Amino acid sequence: MLIKRVIINSSPLIVLFKSKQTDLLPQLFDEILVPGAVWDEVTAGRKNDVAATGLMKVSWAQRIEMTEISPEVLAWDLGKGESAVLGLALKKPGFAVIIDDRAARRCAQSFGVVTMLF
Repeated sequence: MLIKRVIINSSPLIVLFKSKQTDLLPQLFDEILVPGAVWDEVTAGRKNDVAATGLMKVSWAQRIEMTEISPEVLAWDLGKGESAVLGLALKKPGFAVIIDDRAARRCAQSFGVVTMLF
């Protein structure tokens, strides 16, 4: 199965920026969504941080605001970013999620959402 559209969580984004490997994302995927909660986790209060400044500069990251997350996802009691990633994935069938949190991966799999580690 070829995955071309992803929703990414904060930890994988931060690791990719700090390791200077974010150029891999647009090479591998046609569409890369970043929920607003994840965007805020990466950029809030970190003006000199490579991930914060990098995320604000790249053109490939699409910030998507989530106004409502399904109660089924909220019942898993995940972090704000993980919940936003999975809530968006349920609204956007055909997107895989790049997420490192084990509980969030189990949640995604319970809903049939494809997960990736990066």
